[in-house]
Amino acid sequence: MPDIIESDLVIIGAGPGGYAAAFHAADKGMKVTLLDARERPGGTCLHVGCIPSKALLHIAKLITDVRDAKEHGLNFGAPQFDIAAVRNYWGKVVESLSKNLAGMCKQRKVELVNAKASFEDSRTLRLADGSLRRFQHCIIATGSVPTMFPAFDIGSPRVMDSTGALRLEELPGKLLVVGGGYIGLELGYVYAALGSKVTVVELTGGLLPGVDPDLVRPLAHRLKGLFEQIYLKTKVVKIADTGSGVRATLEGEKVTDTEPVFDRVLVAVGRKPNTKELGLDKTKVQVDPKGFIQTDNQRRTADERIFAIGDAAGEPMLAHKATYEGKLAVEVIAGEPTQFDARAIPAVVFTDPEIAWAGLTESEAEKQQKEVKVTVFPWGASGRAATLGRMEGRTKIVFEPETERVLGVGIVGAGAGEMIAEGVLAVEMAATARDLALSIHPHPTLSETVMEAAEALHGNTTHMFKPKPAK
Repeated sequence: MPDIIESDLVIIGAGPGGYAAAFHAADKGMKVTLLDARERPGGTCLHVGCIPSKALLHIAKLITDVRDAKEHGLNFGAPQFDIAAVRNYWGKVVESLSKNLAGMCKQRKVELVNAKASFEDSRTLRLADGSLRRFQHCIIATGSVPTMFPAFDIGSPRVMDSTGALRLEELPGKLLVVGGGYIGLELGYVYAALGSKVTVVELTGGLLPGVDPDLVRPLAHRLKGLFEQIYLKTKVVKIADTGSGVRATLEGEKVTDTEPVFDRVLVAVGRKPNTKELGLDKTKVQVDPKGFIQTDNQRRTADERIFAIGDAAGEPMLAHKATYEGKLAVEVIAGEPTQFDARAIPAVVFTDPEIAWAGLTESEAEKQQKEVKVTVFPWGASGRAATLGRMEGRTKIVFEPETERVLGVGIVGAGAGEMIAEGVLAVEMAATARDLALSIHPHPTLSETVMEAAEALHGNTTHMFKPKPAK
């Protein structure tokens, strides 16, 4: 029998949820082992997700800002770029952050092990080298992987998922993006800014399904000028590698060319939990039909010693949710009285303009038949937005009618992702319209739009006047 190494806590997966849990547990005095198949910590988010994509989105925005500068009387000429240098740029960002995380593991005395693991039983893990790890508690933080429909899995290097698209192996002349969700739009925006002719195909009737349509509208308008084509209510029936490109068969009312050929295809139809091959059948852990591990509000599974967090434990698949859950699970293990009670999990689409929201959306309120009051402050009335030349944005707030408590906030516009934190705090602290309206915001800033959207609940605001209906 191989030697069995024991730990207070073993965490499978070193992404934002896993390493946050490991550090929090180590700070509480636990003996922690952090397992990951990658050589360095950071998970999908750092290595092939959030961080590299945002680095590329930054470059894309620089390019589009240069083009937009003509409207401000500036002309820098056509941007020149080296695609290999672009790849190297985000690679350096990832390398630096990953080294920092590895260093923090050493500082906190977290044992970082580069290995895949599967359960032998409810107390033991077997690593790929055959060694065994016994634990008092275990947190599963294995994240998710891109979804690839069988019809698109044709074994062609021209067909990419989000991981492949981030590699920027080449800049395709024509790119088909299957899926109009946040992954497809973010990466489509990057490739379009770099010079590809991008076509987006979305099965539903709108981009970013589930997001309030009025928040999507300004982004959709801008993308129409950046993308070659956007097809809604359209299906990609099949694709085939012709040897020199990929032929896609499209079905949709507004499709004119039903079999266009593209240099590359990006399949961005979502992600699925990475919970296979963990040996969960050797434990009491329960998995739902979609592959998500079922947990309670303390992120404990049906096996009392095993917890699950992040993408592996359910929607929304967001890194900051995983971090929150990782710390929560550790506190539960430490015997502290805590449970998942977040009222607002912010979401951001990092396109240009950005879209961000937190708490109850107007669309969700309609589905729930919940009575709410909604105010909107258009950025056309914002002095700061005018100076930036970005007046297409809007800030909206969803209120509870009786108490005027803030239930949700949605923003579309430049920097919306940075602004949404105020909305999260407002929802979590049960702030009212008056709380936001009476909080002095600096002028001239985009954050003032939150204040004036709150003021709008009681009528006119300083920069927005609505005439009273004639009697």
